[in-house]
Amino acid sequence: MSRRTACRCSVFVGPLLVASALAAQPAASLRPVAADSGLTVSDLLDVRTASIVDLSGDGHWLFATASRPRTSLGVDYNRTFGDATYAAPTKRESWIIDTRTGERIALFADARVLGAGAWSPDASTLAVLTQITDDRYDVMLWDRASRKSVALKMPTGRYASGSSDVRWSDDGKRLFVSLRSDTWRTNTMAEFARLTTGPRIVQTSTEPFLAWNGMTRLAGISSVVAFDKGTGQSEEVLPETMRQSWMLSKDGALVVYSEDVTKKTDYDVIGGSDQRLLSRAAAGGAPTVMFSTMKNIRLTWSKDGRRFAYLKDDKLLTGIVGDTARHRLAGDTTPSTDTSAVARQRRARERFTPVSWLPDASAVIATNQLGLWTIDASSGARTMLIASNDSVQSTPRAQLIGTSSDGKHVFISMQSRTTWTRGIVRFDRSTHRLDTLIADSRQYSGFRMSEDGSTIVVAGGDGNRPPDLWALSAPYTSLRRLTDLNPALAQKGLGKTSLLTYLDADGKQEFGVVHYPRGYESGKGYPTVFIIYEDFFADTWDSMANYLNANGYIVVKPSVNFDIGYPGEAWVKGVTSAANKLIEMGIADSTRLGVQGTSYGGFATNLLVTQTTRFKAAVNVSGKVDMISFYTDSPRLGVRNVHAAEKSQDRIGATLWQAPQKYIANSAIFYADRITTPLLLMTGEQDGNVPAINTREMYYALRRLGKEVTWVSYAKGGHGLPLSSLDDYTDFHQRILSWYDGHLKVKNKM
Repeated sequence: MSRRTACRCSVFVGPLLVASALAAQPAASLRPVAADSGLTVSDLLDVRTASIVDLSGDGHWLFATASRPRTSLGVDYNRTFGDATYAAPTKRESWIIDTRTGERIALFADARVLGAGAWSPDASTLAVLTQITDDRYDVMLWDRASRKSVALKMPTGRYASGSSDVRWSDDGKRLFVSLRSDTWRTNTMAEFARLTTGPRIVQTSTEPFLAWNGMTRLAGISSVVAFDKGTGQSEEVLPETMRQSWMLSKDGALVVYSEDVTKKTDYDVIGGSDQRLLSRAAAGGAPTVMFSTMKNIRLTWSKDGRRFAYLKDDKLLTGIVGDTARHRLAGDTTPSTDTSAVARQRRARERFTPVSWLPDASAVIATNQLGLWTIDASSGARTMLIASNDSVQSTPRAQLIGTSSDGKHVFISMQSRTTWTRGIVRFDRSTHRLDTLIADSRQYSGFRMSEDGSTIVVAGGDGNRPPDLWALSAPYTSLRRLTDLNPALAQKGLGKTSLLTYLDADGKQEFGVVHYPRGYESGKGYPTVFIIYEDFFADTWDSMANYLNANGYIVVKPSVNFDIGYPGEAWVKGVTSAANKLIEMGIADSTRLGVQGTSYGGFATNLLVTQTTRFKAAVNVSGKVDMISFYTDSPRLGVRNVHAAEKSQDRIGATLWQAPQKYIANSAIFYADRITTPLLLMTGEQDGNVPAINTREMYYALRRLGKEVTWVSYAKGGHGLPLSSLDDYTDFHQRILSWYDGHLKVKNKM
């Protein structure tokens, strides 16, 4: 590798800190995007992403929003991690949509930062939160008949925030809103300032909580206030305290809520807390403790808010508010001391997780390892609605959407595990017949069913395209399109996608997604970029993949298979096998392979290039390189990093002190001398997830070792793609493209 010494120092380029062992390119000198390249960075800034906020009970009226990067810039990443008084400036367009005719009414003339929204039971009024300043929001009541809105007057010293809930009483006469106090805001801002600006930051083991764990907990403090729709008068229903949840019975007479009783930082659960559950009359009075602890309990409620089902100690139980008796519906009774294989398998089959209730509360809908079921609330009799087993590829992935108002039909989303076949099925409880309503290759997500069961609204669209909103109404024969949010993309000549099937190094079947450039020619080997993380199957919209496609690259997203204790091996076994498959198919040019990932994918990228020389360019975006320093170097996440390493995503399976060698083995920094792949490191100085100082270790190591490396840190950026400014967003995309162009489109580039 030839060396150049034009720049061997760190330099500021606008808002970026660029460091390179080779000459660093300022943003202005980056390769411009050709006018005929199809999809541009400017196009990406205007891609709209839809969200279903609320659907009226009769399914007639939909409240939906759409956001795009261009109107979401200006994020203060210093405050996104830990400051509960901050709301990111994600401005959304908002509409009221008639699901029967498709008529669309703009709720506001401009894009605004919005919070929660909820239709009144008769769909005459929409309550929606709209930002005034920073974390203060108006609670607007929009009248559907007059198309005018009015703001509720907040009680003195209280305000609605971006995280406030809004819920109507069943008669539509009262609106319940969770509020924060001015005192809470003052105290929370002071604590954030103490932990970020000092002048002294003192922490001690005698405190029950890690400082930032305590800071995060403040976000759970709120009160609940009821507003009279007619008069606007308000009254407090629940006092200000720390709670995770609250709900009203359907008749509005009962309120069920949690109270935080956590004693100290929990190192076994990310953001772990201990809550007790209480109930009392909404009008006031002494509460009754329903559960003294909610740890390891999964609850679901009947529609009337009186009955509940929950999983505890592998048993499915039900109860009624006000009654201390519990009824076991399912769960193996073999003593836990029996650890035989037969007993473990039986317990696993009998472990049912409640999902919902039938409308009349006659049965619980629950899942186990075999599929989705109804379980009679009295007899415990079971009926399988659909088989769905992670170990059986011939069964689809299935998820409950909802039920008809009479409970006769159960609607379920389904996705094949081996093909791009997705849609909606309906189970008839009287005939036990499973009918397919929708089955095609489109992507579907965010299903929302009206309370009366007449209408399903869903976000969906063709593969590798941003989703639009669709409605499916009785008799459920065809989808009705409600939006066309990105018509300009149809003119961009976006490439196709295909599902890739291959065997990894251990002979295990894996799947991946291949994104082809526009004008793809079969049999021609293309420069190919692998975007890696964990598993990929669905051909969802991917802006970076399409941006690279538009500039002549094949993009592949392969899946990998993990073994606890050996995460680093997963990517070398899976990604290189996927590369072999693409080369055999004549799609990828074996001499022009690149690889990149973000966050955990960035960590994977750096590990991968320590184990293989096959890639000629690599990009690590916000990915750690040192498991040991990362173990505790992100205080704003509390115990997240130690938990991720020990128990969850990183899959080490042990603490640092139990298996230090595994932490070393999975830290790319210890094997920097083995890297031959030119590496682009991209970080955000305000990243509270993977601090830039962790990735910095790799830059200094590779520079000293004489390797080709560039480190770009966005001074105002956060984790991953920077939405801090238009300049940062543009630079990010163009810099990655220039990196690949310089290494994968130049022959014999070393």
